[in-house]
Amino acid sequence: QVQLVESGGGLVQAGGSLRLACAVSGRTLSNYHMAWFRQAPGKDRDFVAAIGWSGGYTYYRDSVKGRFTISRDTTNNTVYLQMNALKPEDTAVYYCAAVILNRPSSVVVRDWRTYRSWGQGTQVTVSS
Repeated sequence: QVQLVESGGGLVQAGGSLRLACAVSGRTLSNYHMAWFRQAPGKDRDFVAAIGWSGGYTYYRDSVKGRFTISRDTTNNTVYLQMNALKPEDTAVYYCAAVILNRPSSVVVRDWRTYRSWGQGTQVTVSS
């Protein structure tokens, strides 16, 4: 398994931007599928976005399409989540997750039970 460490969370006003980073270490990453999830207090852990480490595909939940962008830096072994036009409903703890998969379906990538490695989470708070 890989080790994941998130950073970049914080407090921002509605309409603002944040960039989350997930540093990945421990294995050769070419067969890995990476994702961001989020969990608000008292709610389930929800899928946000996903990307294949070797590129070729991305997935997003509908409510963040056009506002969030997932990307990866293969030189620095880091996955990013650029979040623009933030809304109060984006407030949550954001988690990075990883699993070895080859072009998973859109249903599989949205299920948190698919993933085998998780980071510790980073808090994002959007004020109105």
